Amino acid sequence: MSGRNEPGGPASHSPAARHTLDRLGIPRHLFWGYVGLLLFMIGDGVETSYLSKYFGDDLGFSATGAGAIITVYGVTAAVASFLGAGLLSDRWGPRRVMAAGAGIWVLFHALMLGVAVPAGSYWLVMATYGLRGFGYPMFAYGFLSWVMAVAPRDHRSKAVGWFWFCYSSGYPIIGSFVFAAVTPSLGFYRTLWLSLAVILAGSLVVLLLLRERTGFSGLAPGRDARAELAGTFRILVEKPKLGVSLVIRIVNTTPSFGMWVFMPFFVRDLGFSDGEWNSLLVVMMVANLGALLVFGVLGDNWSGRKTCALFGGVLGAVGCLLCYYLPAAAGYDFPVAAVAVAVYGAGLAGYVPLPAMMIAQAPERRGQVMGVYTLGAGLSVAVGPLIGTVTYGSFGFRGLVWVYAALLLLNAVLCLRVTSPGDGLPVPPGDGAGDVSGGGGERRAPRPRGHKRRGPASVSGRTSR
Repeated sequence: MSGRNEPGGPASHSPAARHTLDRLGIPRHLFWGYVGLLLFMIGDGVETSYLSKYFGDDLGFSATGAGAIITVYGVTAAVASFLGAGLLSDRWGPRRVMAAGAGIWVLFHALMLGVAVPAGSYWLVMATYGLRGFGYPMFAYGFLSWVMAVAPRDHRSKAVGWFWFCYSSGYPIIGSFVFAAVTPSLGFYRTLWLSLAVILAGSLVVLLLLRERTGFSGLAPGRDARAELAGTFRILVEKPKLGVSLVIRIVNTTPSFGMWVFMPFFVRDLGFSDGEWNSLLVVMMVANLGALLVFGVLGDNWSGRKTCALFGGVLGAVGCLLCYYLPAAAGYDFPVAAVAVAVYGAGLAGYVPLPAMMIAQAPERRGQVMGVYTLGAGLSVAVGPLIGTVTYGSFGFRGLVWVYAALLLLNAVLCLRVTSPGDGLPVPPGDGAGDVSGGGGERRAPRPRGHKRRGPASVSGRTSR
């Protein structure tokens, strides 16, 4: 395909649009991008279930020391999440952003394994792993910007949903299966080298096979980067509910990133093996993927903010507490622990209507809203381990889950404040047919006569990172 594809333009009505992939909601010219994303996130997810224990047990760092390393990683990931989906894609183009992210990941992962780990240096491990944090968000969110630019209006939500499906399937579900399959024979250190090979494979798929031309150049090359950056932060003041939504998005995945670091130490003390903890993580995220579908329907047909509050906030808080109290009461009992993590995983999916709730606050500034959303997603990678680093040494895993549960209950209250027309506010007179926006139960305000309709640019909720 050559030329720039205008979302929702005539190309979406051509015979090619009847391709099987297009009917499924996957823009067929971006197919190899989805494949590359899946492979990349598999490589990134191999380490998820064991990395904190590797830092602690194998390298001799303390649990809080391991948490500090992952907190630094989260800070760099937050910066990259914000830049990769917005400013850099606008100026460089998504393909260059993805290539830069892949290069950063490969370089600093190789330095960590080849230099820092053999030296046994805490600070070198922190520096190399922390800088590697710039890599995955630039690759993943660069592709998300590509999807948003190319997908036809009437398939944009589905296209973004497939993005999150590939992302979450790789990180951590399939990545965890890879860990379980190869670590017993290779050991974790060699498995980390294998993850580098998978990352390279995903990157090469994108760079060699993804030929859609829109992403080869800046999406908005003439835009003033400083003005756009300032506007992304100014919108938090101009639209206070987006400021509230930023807090909600940070808290959304804060407990998961914290528990992935500190829960392995807790279950180990109960007698669970590394493989069993890995299986518990898979149970958590499979429950999450299943619940995403259910809560997406509820958000569309009932209420976005109430779905987020009841299931993301309340159910998530209950799940957090169960992750300590059920295993602590039952001891070494895998089915009981699996129930606990499944409840939390389901609650984690309760925030799927949040992106559409945010877009409803400023539909004319979708790019800046997207920047706010990805900033919150990135910050949670740092905030979750940071809370654990501060809390775990004094209060243990029990104290940590109470902190996370309290944050999720606060989130439930905040979600109810993010009202929009049709979901907590009256629909303005004249809305007629009740044009529903891209999810979350919100209705758009009436458009002036002759105003050209724009398609939704909603970003599906995510588990992770």
